[in-house]
This record gives sequence, structure tokens and C-alpha cells, in this order.
Amino acid sequence: MTFDTPSVDLPAARLTAMLMDARARTLALARDLDGEKLMGPRLPIVNPPLWELGHMGWFQERWCLRPKADGSLGPSLLENADALYDSATVAHDTRWDLRLPSLAATLSYLEEVLERLMDRINRGDGHPRLNYFAEHATYHEDMHGEALWQTRQTLSYPAPSVGEPPQAPWGFLAGDAAIPGGLFLLGARHEAGFVFDNEKWAHEVVLEPFAISRTPVTNGQFMRFVEDAGYRRPELWSEAGWQWRLDAQAEAPVYWKRREGGWNMRRFDEQLPLPEHLPAMHVNWFEADAWCRWAGRRLPTEAEWERAASGGLDYRYPWGNAPPEPGRANLDGQHSGPTSVSAFAAGDSEAACRQMLGNVWEWTADWFHPYPGFVADPYAEYSEPWFGDHKVLRGGSFATRSRLIRNTWRNFYTPDRRDAFAGFRTCAR
Repeated sequence: MTFDTPSVDLPAARLTAMLMDARARTLALARDLDGEKLMGPRLPIVNPPLWELGHMGWFQERWCLRPKADGSLGPSLLENADALYDSATVAHDTRWDLRLPSLAATLSYLEEVLERLMDRINRGDGHPRLNYFAEHATYHEDMHGEALWQTRQTLSYPAPSVGEPPQAPWGFLAGDAAIPGGLFLLGARHEAGFVFDNEKWAHEVVLEPFAISRTPVTNGQFMRFVEDAGYRRPELWSEAGWQWRLDAQAEAPVYWKRREGGWNMRRFDEQLPLPEHLPAMHVNWFEADAWCRWAGRRLPTEAEWERAASGGLDYRYPWGNAPPEPGRANLDGQHSGPTSVSAFAAGDSEAACRQMLGNVWEWTADWFHPYPGFVADPYAEYSEPWFGDHKVLRGGSFATRSRLIRNTWRNFYTPDRRDAFAGFRTCAR
């Protein structure tokens, strides 16, 4: 099997540790879900949690255990698995109608798949790219783990028993970082190890000099837009954004609620006073764009964002190539939510931009398109179906796994989505 990814397979011990860690996080995020919470209401922005769990096991089995030497697929350990869990063929709005296995049977399936996969990795008798696909399956589970975090927020479930409450002191970091123009290599380089197809490959772009805010926009900054009738002024919105606002009847970010003397926000199943120095979160692209128009700012292009994160150097992370540590970025669910925009100074980029990784995803100005010479990886449904009608986000959130994120990593959502742990930083016009 050949495809446009260099072979840099991880050692078996490291790979199996990653697989077990991803599964432990999945179980921690789902362990208290039972009864009606396992299915939840039929919404276009979430999956039934019970389906999501089974899909993780199916993906792992589909790509790691079932491929045969002749390119065909062997049978699944679970009867009718493809008809239940193949996200490319099982329409989203039908997933509540499927006759899904019970929670106990689903967890048993996940356990058996993982055990067989780790045994095969340790024995080294899988197909030639087994370790690549096992690494891919780990990251796939990481991404669905973050989706489970988001589902719990969307459905007002209690916060998962992962992470400590944010304890960093409040503060604000003012000002812009001035970034010089010139040639910049956008995207992942061949020596980067595992990367997704939409990051491939690094290519030259020309940037004009620009100034980008050192932190994401805060709740306090966004609140002033709301209180200045920002949601009632069509001149601040794009045509599509204003239509979305009317259809959604939006008057503020989705989880904000005005109270006497101020604002509350809902975090999972709790109403809390709105912390002004936390980054604005659960705002969609239309809302971010409208705030920029109000403030006389603009969203960065993704090339500008990546240049500010990397410093124009061949850095995997804003601070260099050393792997993320708890003091550098709010990742891995170490906290149960975002922290103050002034926190994590040890993770500053060369340009002194803070929290380029972690805390909240950040919207960019760009639509999600392939890079020049794009070739889909074997899991062709990952990127290609979404080109053209999604916007690019960068940087990860508090719930993103640190092994997944890097300067070149591209997330993508339609511009109306408010459920993601997403905020934004801005550039001077």
C-alpha cells in the first residue's frame, strides 16, 4: 500500500501506550452516561454518544484489523458493523434510528478490538502500514473524544470528570505583535512525521507585513460588542451572517444569558458569572467576523496565523520543537475549560503571541481548500468532502490532545457552528 505519507512508524511500546491512553480518556468522558443520555436529542451538530463510542471501535477495526493482503476487508467482530458505524455511508440523521448494541456490548467490542490490535502491533504481524493506521486511529479517537466534550456542553450534561478547574490568575495581555512580510512556507514538511492529508505539503506563500493580537478576543471585549447592539446592526454583518443571525434569532453568544447587573454563561449544566478575561468561546465565524467589523479589525488568514505561531521558523510548536508540557499550553483537558488569556506565558511564540495552541480554537478568514498538489490519504472522507464550504480553525482547545495538535494542524467547521470550543484572535486592518 503506497500513499503520500513518509513511513515514520512509531515504536510498538509508544504506540500501544497512546492507544491505551486514548481509550482511557474516551471511557472517562463517557463513564457517567446512561439511559437517555446515551442517545440524546436528534440534533445536526451532535452524534448519539452511544453511536460515537461504537464508531471509534469500528474505525480502529476497519483500518487496523480487517484489511487483507489483496486489499479487501475481512469480516468485523461485530455483526452488521459497517451498516451501523461507517460514517461515510450512514447518514447523520439516521443514527438515532439504528438498532445499536447496548452500552455493555459496545464497550466489550471496543475492548476486544483494542486488545487484538495491541497484540498484533506487539507481534509485528500486521499489514505493512499497520503502525501508521494504528496511529491514525489514535488521533481519530482523540478527535471524537473532543466531540464528546462538546456534546456534553451542547446537551447541558454535567462536566466530565476530567481536568481541574482553571486556577490561573486573571489578567489581560494588550497589543499586537508586528510580523514582517516575505516568503513563508505554509503547511507540513515531509520530515514532520504523521500529518493529515489537508496539511500536505509545505508550499511558498507571500505575506505582506501584518499585526496580529497577542491573545484571543476576551469575553469582556465581546460583551462590549453585544451591549453596543452589535447583534441588531446589519451593517456589521456579512449578508450570509445577517441571514444566519435572523434565522437563529441570535442576540448574544449561544450560552450567554443577561442577568441583572451583568451576564451569565452556561458551562455544561451550570450557570456561572461571565469571566471577562477568559477568551470568548462558542462563537461562530459569522459572529467573529461581525465583531471584527465593529472593532475595525479583521480575522487572520490561515497563513498569517501559522506565520505568527511558528515565527517563520521550522517549528512544530510556537515555542520550538519540544513536545507540549502542562506549563506551555492548556491542552489535554488538564483544565476543565479555558483559562485567562494571560496564562501560559511559557508557550509564547517567537513573536510573543500567547496561546496559539490550546485554550480555544481560533477562526481564520479562509475557506477550507486543499493545498497545491493535494492527494487524499486512504481515509479519503477525512478532508476532501468538506472542501469549499467550511472555514479553517487553528490552534486547538483545552480539550484537544497535545499529541494531535501542531502549528500546521487545520480544523474546519461550517461558519454557522457555535458548538465548537472556538474563539478568535484578530489582525489590524
